[in-house]
Amino acid sequence: MNTFGKNLTLTTFGESHGPAMGGIIDGFPSGYKIDFDKLLAEIAKRRPGQSALVTARKETDKPEFLSGISPDGITLGTPIGFIVRNADHHSSDYDEMAKAFRPNHADYTYIQRYGIRDHRGGGRQSARETVNWVVAGALALQWLETKGITIESVLSQVGPVTAGDIFDGLMTEPEKPFNLSVNPDLQLAMEEFIKETKKKGDSVGGKVSCVISGIPAGIGEPVADKLHSRLAAAMMSINAAKGFEYGIGFRGASAMGSDTADTFLPASSLSELKTATNYSGGIQGGISNGMPVFFSVAFKPTPTLMQPLKTVDTEGKEMVLNPAGRHDPCVAVRAVPVVKALAALVIADFMV
Repeated sequence: MNTFGKNLTLTTFGESHGPAMGGIIDGFPSGYKIDFDKLLAEIAKRRPGQSALVTARKETDKPEFLSGISPDGITLGTPIGFIVRNADHHSSDYDEMAKAFRPNHADYTYIQRYGIRDHRGGGRQSARETVNWVVAGALALQWLETKGITIESVLSQVGPVTAGDIFDGLMTEPEKPFNLSVNPDLQLAMEEFIKETKKKGDSVGGKVSCVISGIPAGIGEPVADKLHSRLAAAMMSINAAKGFEYGIGFRGASAMGSDTADTFLPASSLSELKTATNYSGGIQGGISNGMPVFFSVAFKPTPTLMQPLKTVDTEGKEMVLNPAGRHDPCVAVRAVPVVKALAALVIADFMV
């Protein structure tokens, strides 16, 4: 399937080296005035070719809206169709990959699933697909802001360079102002590690952390559509995502219940209830409790390396795959706006 959401849906199409990427957004509220400058600024955050830390492929990533928006930028409530044209693709770089199964890629599994694959840049399995998500997510972000909901995301780890337990303050003292960011020295260390990794023809994994603020209590379902399960499903759809945790996450396995109870504080009305701590990550029983929702997503190293790799060809015979193409040495860098966009789509889908 190629559709996200239930009430607010996004159906996408396109291959990495095809004419264009694109999508259809259905269920977006009518009568909303879009700030296109803000929209383009958000989309630009994932655009390739902006620094030595990401792939050199250069794309403008400027969406063309085909329907659902009036000439003066007002949403009509009808399906919003858009395309993002592909301009800078070097398909010949992937000629050798047409006959090889790249390690840790979806080449083999696509053949087993469909009996055919587009080897040019990975086709549908390419992270180029995420431009569709960021376009739709940028629209959802603007609409959510009118509801008082904001979303922040940040690169919190690159290999051994880490911001540590970045959400400790949100868990232990949630009443204090919280700024999801890493200090400049740590940012520089991450950048230097990525550059050194790239020089070696290698790649490295990373982690992206995200906070959703202003979300009201009561969002989510108690069983099949728990808020955290929908967030996890969206995040694990991102290329190279390997792990998801929210709230106390995996540290909960070694914690004591007496140390992590989110006790309620007195309030004049139930709608104003808050908790003294937020180990739950703003979600209890699959439903938001009015506290900030926060989570992290772990990404594996980019599977394409700029060094020869042993593999097999499409006949199962041993071969050596030589490096070619343009790739991100750390996919987590450009995943930051993708995480934010998908979080926005999930929350907007519940809120519509």
